[in-house]
Amino acid sequence: MPDVGLLTPGADLGPGSPAAMTDDVAVLRAMLRTEAAWVRVLTRHRGGDGLDAVVERLAGPDEVALALATRVARASAGGGNPVIPLVAELRDAAGPDLAPLVHAGLTSQDVLDTALVLLLRDAARHADADLRRAVTAAARLAEDHRGRPTLGRTLAQAAVPTTLGARFAGWLQGLDPARAFLAETAEALPLAYGGAAGELSGVSDLADGDPVADCDPFALVEAWGDELGLPVGPGPWHVTRTPFVRLASALAEVCAALGKVANDVLQGVRPGVGELREPPAPGRGASSAMPHKRNPVLSVLVRRSAIAAPHLAAQVLAAAGLAVDERSDGAWHAEWPALQQLARHTVASAHAVAELLEGLEVDTDAVDRNLREGLTDVGRAPDVAAAAAVVDRVLGRFGRPSEEP
Repeated sequence: MPDVGLLTPGADLGPGSPAAMTDDVAVLRAMLRTEAAWVRVLTRHRGGDGLDAVVERLAGPDEVALALATRVARASAGGGNPVIPLVAELRDAAGPDLAPLVHAGLTSQDVLDTALVLLLRDAARHADADLRRAVTAAARLAEDHRGRPTLGRTLAQAAVPTTLGARFAGWLQGLDPARAFLAETAEALPLAYGGAAGELSGVSDLADGDPVADCDPFALVEAWGDELGLPVGPGPWHVTRTPFVRLASALAEVCAALGKVANDVLQGVRPGVGELREPPAPGRGASSAMPHKRNPVLSVLVRRSAIAAPHLAAQVLAAAGLAVDERSDGAWHAEWPALQQLARHTVASAHAVAELLEGLEVDTDAVDRNLREGLTDVGRAPDVAAAAAVVDRVLGRFGRPSEEP
């Protein structure tokens, strides 16, 4: 049966879920998009209609695409990757004229890596929209509470007065650089090409006599990149996994920055603290055994992703370090689920934190009470000018909400 996200609440794969763009049907469609773009390049100057109609027939409706993904998944163990059975399905559907061009000159890694690039780039773009919402909300919180004194805590103990704005400005300092790093890294993800052993021999055979390529295989590769809107690197990266290592690092950094926000909220909603409340929603925070509870589930699920993400990124990094020869035996395969899960956690967490910060409730009475009880000699008007100046400096760097276009 397909994975529907039963064990990843908040990152479910149902229709309309932000994380659905990382499911197996999305991977399948990205592979088909990759193959179809290659055939368009090959047929552009040789005649033919390309594979677009075939792809739409095979994977247009969701239920048809899911059935194809299930068949491909079951058949993938035979060759060790899903591209081999997918190409067989494509050739059968393409007919005798187009079938010889399907996957011609490519290898499975060209297609699967490029498909993952497309999926990861789309996921990063989706996360970026929610991260921008979160950044704007964090900046607004920092500005609104710039001078509000609160109890600073270090090593789990009462420390000195600071301001709520300074705490929220700290969130901003983590969120916006992580967002920018992910966006930059994702947009730089390159097309994967190289052929059987990274030497482009099959593509060279296709380029020989081509009206445009004229024996230059890189002309075909560049045209393929143009079709998919992807940059083309100087050489194949079958075993030089820098693009995915950097992307995994960027995804994990975003999850860590989001996790910091979630951790602070979880501290703030605790009984005896009570300074923060998550935004309410019907059914959210319910307990199966204790009807009186309102659990901070947005923060709980974001914290889950912050815990999971570093290990997934480490898996990608470990696989890169075990790459060998011109194609890796197992290290490449270990990257796929780690990258998919990293993207899923990032998209879901960014969406959750955007909603969390836009609706975060602050109980100022509890903030004042905790400060007085934690620091009994603080006085009624503690000096927090230095903390307020920190907020001004951070907002000066990242922009005040009032300065948004």
